[in-house]
Amino acid sequence: MISLHQLRCFLATFEHGSFTAAAAELGLAQPSISEQVRLLEQGLNAPLFVRVGRGLVPTEAAQVLRPHAERALTAVTEAGQAVASVRNVLEGTIRFGVFGTARHYLGSALVADVLREHPRVRLELIGQHSTEVLTDLRHGRLEAAVIALPIADEGLQVQPLMRDEVVYVSADPQRVRKPVTATELAAAPLVLSEASWGNEDSTRRMLARAVQSVGGTLRPRIEVEDIETALEVAALGLADTVTARGLLYGLGDRLAPGLHWASLRPRIYDEFAVVFRHGATLSPASRMVVTLAAARMRAIGAAAAGR
Repeated sequence: MISLHQLRCFLATFEHGSFTAAAAELGLAQPSISEQVRLLEQGLNAPLFVRVGRGLVPTEAAQVLRPHAERALTAVTEAGQAVASVRNVLEGTIRFGVFGTARHYLGSALVADVLREHPRVRLELIGQHSTEVLTDLRHGRLEAAVIALPIADEGLQVQPLMRDEVVYVSADPQRVRKPVTATELAAAPLVLSEASWGNEDSTRRMLARAVQSVGGTLRPRIEVEDIETALEVAALGLADTVTARGLLYGLGDRLAPGLHWASLRPRIYDEFAVVFRHGATLSPASRMVVTLAAARMRAIGAAAAGR
């Protein structure tokens, strides 16, 4: 039976042309090297070296064996590296960027997914808004992130993930009995979230363009920081709001009662993508989180669209 140790001894002898030099490279005694090569020859039933003067010359069988021996040892090395990478995931810290409302798409479910796969990992989900997450990515404070599109940065690589329809939300069912046009949106009393980010927010920019297309200006009556508050204000009938269908689905039982929604005309979509620095190779840890986050978001997007 051929062993990896025999192949190591064979390759060292092949490289140096002597048992003595091979022994010096591997830190073994010369008789041990020659014995391993002899056992390998017995296992293969073929001579591998012939003695010429004070050196060893590989036979044709040795020439044929060499690439196979190298591949076998390379495979073992790569296997060890793969196991080491998994061990690092199990015990390392993962810092992953997320957009502000990601908790409604991912949140504790993503944490549970990660810890179920790798219970010893330390996880940090970073980000209040896609804008600040992009800054952290550019400065190397994050390796990868899921953010809202669009972005304008040639230094970042973008992998589109999903899109989610933006809908008009009101406590008055009459206001959402049909799709809401840009003209109606321009005249509507609105409460909008992301007050601190204003026109840096991608959804707000799309709404502003829609309203401008009919000669209006987007002027919300009320501005708040988080979408939960905006929805609560809307549920009180004080103003209407706009948000993504998947976010409403993600809120589930936490959604303020008495709300109704309809599509906009023309339709508007929030788009999300995995983003990382151009040319970067993601670590096994980040690849794992990307895979789990992508699966979660696509599932919510599909469920919300179906609903």
